[in-house]
Amino acid sequence: MIELFKVGFITVTLVDIIDIALVSFIFYQLYSAIRGTIAAQIFYGLLIVLFLSFIAQAANFKALGWILKLISDIWVIAFIILFQPEIRRILVMLGRSPLLKIFIKTDESNVAEIIAESAFELAQHQHGALMVIVRTVGIKSVVETGEIINAKVSKNLIRSIFFPRSPLHDGAVVIHNDLIEAARCTLPLSNLTSLDGNPLGMRHRAGLGISEQADVICVIVSEETASISIADNGKLIRGISREELRNYLINNLRAGKERKITSIWKILRRKK
Repeated sequence: MIELFKVGFITVTLVDIIDIALVSFIFYQLYSAIRGTIAAQIFYGLLIVLFLSFIAQAANFKALGWILKLISDIWVIAFIILFQPEIRRILVMLGRSPLLKIFIKTDESNVAEIIAESAFELAQHQHGALMVIVRTVGIKSVVETGEIINAKVSKNLIRSIFFPRSPLHDGAVVIHNDLIEAARCTLPLSNLTSLDGNPLGMRHRAGLGISEQADVICVIVSEETASISIADNGKLIRGISREELRNYLINNLRAGKERKITSIWKILRRKK
């Protein structure tokens, strides 16, 4: 172990610093999860009981110490019962961690099905839409231009966002894994103004623009023609069906995640 310094007879090592930092981080996350709730007041009460129990044992108050020890012995069970919603919230936060999502397989087919169904129904009603599906590296700079949502992707939510009278229908929606990160995002425009002799609208130029600059797939629903298009790697595929869109997303999203895991593995092997 690497010895850093001594405080009296106590030796502090690098492992001790890492240990303290991890415990501090865990307590900070717990505090952030329960802050402003009734559970925070109960948590403070449990800390007071534990402190009084320590004082009673030090002062040799046998009766008081026995009562407080009885309470402190069951505090773990009480903690689980009283903080059930907060514990569930913390576990959800951990499950959404980007680090874990590298190793945990998400259901690409379900997300692809939702996006394909949403695009098809929006096209039927001639509601324009622009959906950016992140494949590997996130596009934080684009997300920050819109309204942060961070909600689980669903057909009803997508249709509500792109309803013409919705304040969020202008701009793009950014979808990462199974979350809608933001809506009403501003995308960079492609320099192309026409393709195969046909002029490109602003949605198609925006979809092409972001696909040229980031590893994403753009699903574009035209308000004028009610057609569905895909922009990927600077290329535009027009007039695709619901089933073609679904299959394209499943195949290409899975391929993107495999590339990401392969890249991480290569980096780790390089460091050995």
